[in-house]
Amino acid sequence: MELTEHEQKMLSGEFGNAKKKSMEILVALGKIFGAKNMIPIKSVQVAGVSYSNLGEAGLEYLSELAKDGKVEVLTTLNPAGMDRENWRALGIPEDFAIKQNRVIEAFAKMGIQTTCTCTPYLIGNLPKRGDHIAWSESSAVTYANSVIGAYTNREGGPSALAAALTGVTPNYGMHLDENRKPDIHFKVEAKLKTLSDYGALSYFVGTHCKAKIPYLSGISNPTNDQLKTFSAGVVTYGSKPLFHVQGVTPEAAKYEPPVETITVTQKDLEDSYKALTGPGNDVDFVSIGCPHASIDELKKVADLLKGKKVKVETWIATARPTKKKADELGYSKIIEDSGAKFACDTCMVVAPIKGRFKSIATTSAKAVYYVSARFGMLTRIGSLEDCINAAITGKWKK
Repeated sequence: MELTEHEQKMLSGEFGNAKKKSMEILVALGKIFGAKNMIPIKSVQVAGVSYSNLGEAGLEYLSELAKDGKVEVLTTLNPAGMDRENWRALGIPEDFAIKQNRVIEAFAKMGIQTTCTCTPYLIGNLPKRGDHIAWSESSAVTYANSVIGAYTNREGGPSALAAALTGVTPNYGMHLDENRKPDIHFKVEAKLKTLSDYGALSYFVGTHCKAKIPYLSGISNPTNDQLKTFSAGVVTYGSKPLFHVQGVTPEAAKYEPPVETITVTQKDLEDSYKALTGPGNDVDFVSIGCPHASIDELKKVADLLKGKKVKVETWIATARPTKKKADELGYSKIIEDSGAKFACDTCMVVAPIKGRFKSIATTSAKAVYYVSARFGMLTRIGSLEDCINAAITGKWKK
C-alpha cells in the first residue's frame, strides 16, 4: 500500500502505541482487500460496545488503547448492553453494569462520544452525500450508503476504532464508485404501509440477493423510519450494505434497473411475514426500536399507549438525546405511565436477556433474526399498533 508520510509515522509508532496498533490493523485489512492507499474519513461509528460481546479480553484491549489513544474525527458508539441510567429497572445484573461502565469509560477516554445508539444520524453524526466514513453497525452502514449517499464499508468494531484513532481507512469496497452499481432489480407490486411491511420486504429482498446490491422500483414516498427499518433488515438477511430505490435514494438516478428482475407480489410479502412469525399467540416481551426509535415513532407509541396499561414487559429502545426530546414533548410520561420502559443506550439484541423471555413482539425483521438466533425466542412481527396491542393484552392478534 502507498502510505503518506504521516501514515507511515503512525505505523512506525512515532505517535504512540494506539495509533501504531491501529495502523497495523488498517494496513493488514487494506492488503487483504487490495486497497492501493488510505483515504481520509469524516466520521466513525464504533460497534462492539456491549460487554456481553466484548468480554474481559475486549475490555483489556480497549483499556490498553485508551492509555495514549485519541480519536481524530467525530466518533460515536453503538448500543451498549444496558441503559446507563435505568439498568436496574430493566433487570440488568449489577456485576454486568460495573463491567459495562468500564467499557464505556475506556471509549470516553479516547474522546469518543458515548451516545450508544445504532442511529447516529438522528443525533448529530450525520454525514453528507459523498463523505467517506468508517461505520461498523450494519443498519447504520446500509442507511449511510443508501439513504444519505455517504461511502463506507461495513467495518468490524476493531477496524472502525482503528479508523477513528488514525483518521483514515483503506480505500476499497464501498468507497469505490465501481463497486456501488446495482446487481438485481426488485419490482415491488406489494402494498407497503407499515414499518413491519418494510421489514417483511427487507427479508424478501435480502434472502433473494445474497451478496448483491438491490435496485428497487415501485416504492413511492417512504418515510425516513421506513427506510431505516428496511436498511436494518435487508443487510441482516444477505444483501450488501447498499440499496438503490428508484426516485428516492440519491444514487439511484445514476443507474438503469438491472436486467435480472424479481417481482415482489402481495403474496411474497405475506409469505415473508409467515417466515418471520413463530407459532402460537402468547407474548411475554414487546420491544420497539430496532433500529433505535425516532421522535416520530415515540409520538406514535405515546398516542397508542395514552390512558392504557401494558400487561407484559415492554421496552422502547431509543437514543438518549431522542428520549430527552420526548421528555420535553410529554411523550415519555405517557409511555412510562402505561408501565412501558425506555431502554436508552441499548436494545434487546445486545442486552443480556437470554432466558428471561419466551416470545417477543416487534416491528423489526432484524430483531426477529437476532433474538431467535441468540436467545431462542419465538417471534411475532407486525405493525406498531399490533405490537402495542400485544403489550396491553399479552396476546398476538393474528
